[in-house]
Amino acid sequence: SHWPPPRPSSSRLPGGRRPSWRRRRTRRTSGRRDPVVGSQPGVSSRERGSMLRRSLENRDAQTRQLQDAVTNVEKHFGELCQIFAAYVRKTARLRDKADLLVNEINVYFAKLQDTRQAEVERLEAKVVEPLKAYGTIVKMKRDDLKATLTARNREAKQLTQLERTCQTSDRHVISQAETELQRATMDATRTTRHLEETIDNFEKQKIKDIKTIFSEFITIEMLFHGKALEVYTAAYQNIQKIDEEEDLEVFQHSLYPQDYSSRLDIVRANSKSPLQRSLSAKCVSGTGQVLTCRLRKDQQTEDDDEEGEDLDVTEEEN
Repeated sequence: SHWPPPRPSSSRLPGGRRPSWRRRRTRRTSGRRDPVVGSQPGVSSRERGSMLRRSLENRDAQTRQLQDAVTNVEKHFGELCQIFAAYVRKTARLRDKADLLVNEINVYFAKLQDTRQAEVERLEAKVVEPLKAYGTIVKMKRDDLKATLTARNREAKQLTQLERTCQTSDRHVISQAETELQRATMDATRTTRHLEETIDNFEKQKIKDIKTIFSEFITIEMLFHGKALEVYTAAYQNIQKIDEEEDLEVFQHSLYPQDYSSRLDIVRANSKSPLQRSLSAKCVSGTGQVLTCRLRKDQQTEDDDEEGEDLDVTEEEN
């Protein structure tokens, strides 16, 4: 007499079938998947938020560590670049100052400064330029860090919004907030993984480059000092061959040509002085005796002065 008839107290109908309202409820509950954690129907939204908060903190600590690594490279490589650039500039100034000595001691210092010029060029190409390149590399890594930090901040913002939304009873709003959090988490995870890969390659390349740079620096310095040692050794050996007595005799002959004319003619005809031989042995055409040239210039100056005095006396007599 009553319609609709009351539902049976048992959860199953006769014949073992579930009632339609029970089947619909089961499908709606079992078919929904958690958009953040996955298929964990026993985990509440508050627990999921706590798990995500811990994961976010772990990624935050990892990102800070990577940021510190990039900052250290930027700081120390910049300092190394400045130091080596200053070293090269001072070496170039030393080369310029030594060029002044070339005018006085032509042969050996000219060779040495050619070697120093090669040292400066090699240092600029093999040491300074690779260090300068790390300015651009560090800038690129900072851009990657910035993208990771942006994704992490967006994830933290979505997590905070989900925690506030869980306090309401609107299931649709909670589901939408969980979906947005899932997207932010996936984006943050992707950027963090990409940053980890690039940082690994960055560290590997950094170690390789710093090893190469210091090896090139030491090799260039050894080449320069080895060549300088050869030049200085040859100069020292030639200096030791100078005969003081013979040079003094030649000097006296040049001062007193009337007394030692025959002796001086023999010396000039047979050989140069030991000092002239030591300088001309390594000298190119047109270079050589600095001291002898100076003596000749002094004699020529004295002759010119004497001729000038004779002309003055003649004019006064006229």
